Amino acid sequence: MLRRHRSALACALLLALTACTGGSGDSGGPEGAAGGSATTSSAPPPRKVYVSVGDSYATGFRPPVGGQRGGSSEDAFSHLVAERADLRLVNLACSGATSADLVGGADCTPGNRALDAPETAGRTQVDAAVAELEASAGQVGLVTVVIGGNDLIPCASQPQQAVVACATQAVTRIKANLATALPKLRAAAGDAPIVGLTYPDVFLGAWVNDEVPGGQRLAELSVSLFRDFFNTSLKAEYDKVGARFVDVTEATGAYRPLAELVPDPVHGQIPGAVATVCELTYFCELTDVHPKPAGHEVIADGVLRASGL
Repeated sequence: MLRRHRSALACALLLALTACTGGSGDSGGPEGAAGGSATTSSAPPPRKVYVSVGDSYATGFRPPVGGQRGGSSEDAFSHLVAERADLRLVNLACSGATSADLVGGADCTPGNRALDAPETAGRTQVDAAVAELEASAGQVGLVTVVIGGNDLIPCASQPQQAVVACATQAVTRIKANLATALPKLRAAAGDAPIVGLTYPDVFLGAWVNDEVPGGQRLAELSVSLFRDFFNTSLKAEYDKVGARFVDVTEATGAYRPLAELVPDPVHGQIPGAVATVCELTYFCELTDVHPKPAGHEVIADGVLRASGL
């Protein structure tokens, strides 16, 4: 009896360090199961997928400035969003893409793809996105779409009397192509947030850019073009599929009255809206429509707020 009590006491003491078993090598009892569960850790859940489609804004294209190479970069708002929301980015965007390319264009050439872009096997962006979304069903965290800028840009080189007509035709094409693309993306994404984007009003930079004929008049026309026509048309298409819309034009200060002047170290007294677009894009000094890193930051903030991530 004494020996049995000593054995029980020893077993109780050993439980503090290891499982006490009735025989050597036996780990199948309750104590062994408890010991095993104490040393087992659960793997973290996989990150949700973020699918990005669109043009060079999503690829983070930048001109070769400051000793940096030109082309796709990690400046892209898409990279910032993925990092801050802890999402796995599948970036299918293609620099130079128009809205027609989104739904019917050929495979994106390697030089125009985003960094770490997957192979799309000749599929359009939308078809590749749908395949990725369907393969990630239940694990989709976000879809973003930024398209239409390359449809609109040629209008800036038109004679001033033709700018509005050119823009009207471009927006008609953009709406038709979005009407094809967005329902497919919504069906594949399920309830995941889809965020549509517009652009900074880079044409405001024509106010100080001598390379653009009639620059100040173009800058004046561009404000109503974005605010009252281009952006409202885009938003209406995104609304149809329950997507959220980020007015990047407003977020980058384009709707401020052009009579409100601010001092600029390069150009002197200029409208505040112009100064902001010079600060956030490369248009004023390089006639390049792409955002600087600070511009991508503004866009990323808008996406994160709109998506609730």
